[in-house]
Amino acid sequence: MKIIIKILAVAAALWAATQLVDGITVSASTPAEEIGTLLAVALVFGIVNAVLKPIIKLLGCAFYILTLGLFALVVNAALLLLTSWIAEELKLSFHVAGFWPAFWGAIIIGVISWLLDLVLGD
Repeated sequence: MKIIIKILAVAAALWAATQLVDGITVSASTPAEEIGTLLAVALVFGIVNAVLKPIIKLLGCAFYILTLGLFALVVNAALLLLTSWIAEELKLSFHVAGFWPAFWGAIIIGVISWLLDLVLGD
């Protein structure tokens, strides 16, 4: 049940990012298709984060320390770009148009996910 709630929270955060950041788009013809796409992308984003983020943190530990954690913003943007690429390969209509939209989108997704985790519980 926690996984479903987390996917819904990330899907909501992705939707907010598509509304607030130019360059992050979902090209769906119906609201139901848009919701389905956001849920699928949230699942892909969760898998990408679960698999790659710990590896990147381990290998890039020095960069995290050297930049006082700001390197995490770059990593999160790169993971969002990777999620966009995987979504395109899976024929999902989700696209991130470059590093800066991914950077701002990752910040928005992180903040909204954190707020929803506070409200809904971990």
